[in-house]
This record gives sequence, C-alpha cells and structure tokens, in this order.
Amino acid sequence: MSEVRTRIAPSPTGDPHVGTAYIALFNLCFARQHGGKFILRIEDTDQARSTKKSEDDILAALSWLGLNWDEGPDKGGEFGPYRQSERSDIYKKHVDQLLDDGHAFHCFCSTERLSELRKQQMAEKKPLGYDGHCLHLSETEITQQLVKNTPHVVRMKIPQTGTCIVKDMLRDNVAIDWQQVDMQVLMKSDGLPTYHLANVVDDHLMQITHVIRGEEWISSAPKHLLLYQYFGWEAPQLCHMPLLRNADKSKLSKRKNPTSVGYYQRMGYLPEAVTNYLGMMGWSMPDEQEMFSLEDMINHFDINRVSLGGPVFDAEKLDWLNGRYLRESLSNDEFIQRFSQWAFEPKKLQAIVPLIKQRVERFTDIAPLAAFFFSGMPAIDAGSFEHKFLAQEDEKKILQFIAWRIEELDAWHRDQIEKAFTQLAECMNFKIRDFLFPVFIAIAGSAVSTSVIDSIAVLGLDMTRARLRHAITILGGTSKKQLKNLEKEYAALALQAEQS
Repeated sequence: MSEVRTRIAPSPTGDPHVGTAYIALFNLCFARQHGGKFILRIEDTDQARSTKKSEDDILAALSWLGLNWDEGPDKGGEFGPYRQSERSDIYKKHVDQLLDDGHAFHCFCSTERLSELRKQQMAEKKPLGYDGHCLHLSETEITQQLVKNTPHVVRMKIPQTGTCIVKDMLRDNVAIDWQQVDMQVLMKSDGLPTYHLANVVDDHLMQITHVIRGEEWISSAPKHLLLYQYFGWEAPQLCHMPLLRNADKSKLSKRKNPTSVGYYQRMGYLPEAVTNYLGMMGWSMPDEQEMFSLEDMINHFDINRVSLGGPVFDAEKLDWLNGRYLRESLSNDEFIQRFSQWAFEPKKLQAIVPLIKQRVERFTDIAPLAAFFFSGMPAIDAGSFEHKFLAQEDEKKILQFIAWRIEELDAWHRDQIEKAFTQLAECMNFKIRDFLFPVFIAIAGSAVSTSVIDSIAVLGLDMTRARLRHAITILGGTSKKQLKNLEKEYAALALQAEQS
C-alpha cells in the first residue's frame, strides 16, 4: 500500500468547532497508526465569510489539543499551496477540462428563475434540484451568452438513470439513485470553485488516500466519485464517521451546547482531557479503559472499532474525565503550573486589566470584581433578574434576541457589539440602561460590574452564548412554540433595522 495520507479541511468561517477537532483526531490517529501523513488544508473559497482570524483560531485550537499536522498553510509541503483561495488557477484548469470533455455545462439561469423553480418544486412536493434548463444549449447560444458576459455558473452532468454504489470503510455498500443527485454547481459566478470540485481536485493532487469525514457527506459521495471517474482518477477510500450528538440525539449544535474548542480552553479544561474525551466518541480502547493519552490511542487505533451509533457529547462526562486528569495526572507543582498558565495567560490579563484597573483601590478588590472572567456559569437565580421596569418575559426576550444578534456579527470587537446592542434596544423600544440590565446579570452575575460590552468582547462569542443560554434557562426557558414566535418577531426587527 502507498503511504497513507489523510487530511482535515476546515472552513475558516467561525469558531473552531469540536466536531472539526473530533474528525481531525481520527484522521491523525489513522495516519499515524499506518506510519503516514496528516495534512491540514484550509477551504476558504467562501470569501464573504472566511476570515484570517478564524483560520488562526482553528490552527491554534488544533495545536492546543496536540493534533499536529505534517503539511499545511503554516508548514508548507510539496503539495501546496494549502489554502484553496490560492489555488484558483488549478480549479479553472480542471473545470475547463470537464467542459471540454462534455462532463460539465454552463448554466445561465438567474437567481430569480432558480428561486421560482425551488418554490414550484416545493409546492408540487417534488425533489429539489436543478431541472437541466441550460443542459442542452447549443454552442452558438453558449458563445453568445459568454460574449455578453452573462453571469453564469458551471454545473456537472449527472446520469439520469442507474445507481451509485458508495463503498464505505464502516458500512455496507450504500446505494444512491442518480435521480436523487443534483446537477451540482462546480464553479460559481465569481470564478471560485464550490466545495465539491475543490475537495476532489485537492484530495487527488495532494495524494490523499483515505477521506475520513462526517456522515453528513454520504449524500455528496456520488458527486465526488463521479468527478473522480470523469477525471480518470482513482478515488480515495471513504470513511464516514458518526456525527456528534446532543443528549436528545440531535446533531451537536451551538444552540444547545458550547461547540467551540476555545470555550473549553477558556473554561479551564486540560487539552489532553478534551482530546481523550473526543477519542471516546464512538471508539474505545481494546481494554475499554476510559482514560488514555493521544499516544495510547494512536498505538491501539483500529478504525473498525468505531461504532456507528451517534456518540453523545456529554458535558458532565467531560467534567468527570477532566477532574480525573486534574487529580490523578498532575502533581501539586504541575497543578500550580498549569493553573497559572491558564489563569494568568498574558493576553487574557492584558484584556482584563484595563477594565478593572480604574475600579480598584487594593489588590483584594480584584477577585470580586474580576471573578466572572475566570468562572463558568454565574451563580444566579430567577430573583437575580428582578427589575423595576422589566418583566422577566421581556428579559428573556432581550437575552434571546442578543444571542441571535451576536451570531450575525462579522467581527468580534467592542464597537461592533455596542452598535448591535444599541440598534437592538432602539428597535425593541427599551432604554439602553434597562436593556442591558439582564445582560449584566447573565454575563457577570451582578448589575454592578465592569462594562458589560467590554466584558463580552473579552469573554468571546461561545462563552457569551453559553451564559446567555444559561440565563434564559434560569428564567424558565422557552418552549418550541415560544421560540418560533420569537424568531418571527426577531426577523421583523432585523428587517426594521435594515430599513432604518
């Protein structure tokens, strides 16, 4: 067998997700167990949402967990560049090849036409997908449109009959009818590739031998296998891992669980405990022991021991495991060292000190003033939210709307946060002082604290989101019906804000 090469290919469009780390861990272990290479590739073709900060955060998170790669954008390698945004010429060449060979076609359909098509298909309860409108345009018609610079995309041709058999390392063969497969866009109107084209081209050119990814990609496998066939390439072996789940078996989501690796780092978990816990997700050591190092996992790794039952990401189980690491793996001196590194990390202190320095007269004032920066969820109850002018239903609504609004911010800094909060308060007809009261309680546990805007900027998105969600739960939570009504009201407010 040729050298085993696996990869992780995150999109730099948000906080580094524990699901990304989970898939990275299994790719790393498989490669190392076979004496192969583990590659990090950045899939940043979504230029509107991709950011350098997100890329940096992803690299930092994986490094913190000890998931070190052999080739990547920071390390280089013979198959670079390792950012898709730097490989545009490569994709253009391969799209041209597909067009020349008759495996792809230009599509000039407008956004309006595609939107109407989708509405019609939904109304008639037909499968959603492209209807082949531009599939049979003549060369003359295509040339005329191209000469006029008509906006267009390039789509792949799909067989209209038959079945694609997807071979998976963990499953029996999966049969998917070609009629269920859409004529996928390969090249967008901006000249950048979609995930599907770039993924296949990069995996081939980077000599990836095994694609270990989440099971949500099974439905896309036919498109990818067909592209390999069109190019005349041998496809890598596919392995679709079970998805991480919430306790209710739904897909792990930031609306129900903190999902950012950075959150667990800020909460004071040890990286080796988090890595160990992710290793327990759908896999177990031969002797069933629950506490094991990354090296232990690599030495004993067998992909066939992966269970297809959806592994539940249980924060209480992670707490238990992390507690064992703190008590059993660290000497007193090591405990002091690791705690000091976490609590007095220079960048953290540099952000906090300016907020508290003007409010203290003795060092003993620091602990009560700054404790919430170093704690988990504040010790609050429903009584903490009592307010002269706000009913608790209003407070719950404010907290929920803020939780949704901060998700939409394209940059995480105090000015943007302040602007978003001020806008929201105005749209909801609240004085800013009253509007911020439940936020102070949710974030700091007290109405008397450092600036809540500054505090949120320091705490970060995932910690802020977790505290808002905790406060909403303390206030009684929201039913599905209430949540649906709040979503409609929030959408109306968002529209009002856009028009103002």
